[in-house]
Amino acid sequence: MLTNERFDNKPKVQRTKLNVLPSNPEASDPEKAVGPGRFPSWLHRKLPKGSELSQTGHILEQNRLHTVCEEARCPNLLECWSKKTATFLVMGKECTRSCGFCDIDYSRTPKPLELDEPARVADSVVKLGLRHVVITMVARDDLPDGGASHLAAIMREIRSSVSSVTIEILISDLGGKHESLDVLLEAKPDIFNHNIETVRELTPKVRHTATYDRTLSVLRYVKQNANNPKMKIKSGMMLGLGETEQQIHQAIQDLYSAGCDIITIGQYLQPSKNKIRVKSFITPDQFKGYEAYGYSLGVNHMFCGPFVRSSYNADLFIDPSCLSESSL
Repeated sequence: MLTNERFDNKPKVQRTKLNVLPSNPEASDPEKAVGPGRFPSWLHRKLPKGSELSQTGHILEQNRLHTVCEEARCPNLLECWSKKTATFLVMGKECTRSCGFCDIDYSRTPKPLELDEPARVADSVVKLGLRHVVITMVARDDLPDGGASHLAAIMREIRSSVSSVTIEILISDLGGKHESLDVLLEAKPDIFNHNIETVRELTPKVRHTATYDRTLSVLRYVKQNANNPKMKIKSGMMLGLGETEQQIHQAIQDLYSAGCDIITIGQYLQPSKNKIRVKSFITPDQFKGYEAYGYSLGVNHMFCGPFVRSSYNADLFIDPSCLSESSL
């Protein structure tokens, strides 16, 4: 057999496969020349404009701060940054847990806490002109209190710089330790947020270390022991991981029974190829149905939609009647 060395010795090019996605539930529109794409139209959005986008990044970079917007690859980053708002990710960007849905770096031994971080966060709050601050954290199972005292110090520093600000914290379960939760309750956040993330049946696959029942117990404890009667309890979850409507309804019931005033529900989007794949795209009408179901149970605020994330437009739930005395 004749061979051509010029081509026989040429290295083979590996073809990159596109990410495996569920089928697009969107129906074809006969008036359009192009049919539905890989993503449904409700997951497409226009890029925001404005100099505030770069200003936000510059302020955060100056203060050497991380945001969950960047580390978790949030699809709302450009929109939020263009409004000069961001969700602070404190205690580093290395998490002691490796959840199936989250793209934040994992480490058994994260870097030590930075003692000047509270001051740097407070300075950014001032420069960004925030009236509502959302602070989330990596899980720090390496710390005795899970990082509760550090987070409380950040809240105190912010309030000493901007007395009128309202503060929302989005925490890990802190190992379910009541003494750690008490430290945070003593700092009197205006919104206390801890996400359940998914339905009971999928929790072992989606979350690492955290459990469905521990999350409910944390929310119940916070509700029963809050020393700020105006504080709101919040939790959220993602859809599109393979859950059923019945399971979603049960999760909403469980969160309501645990004392949640605010429930957020959004579409899960795979942040990288190593994370859990998206099993289904949830339609806007389905989100409206879950929102209506929550309201029918008595939940005060339901925020459901494809791009909803736990801290997305978080200030919508703040009004003067909701503020704690420490925020007035």
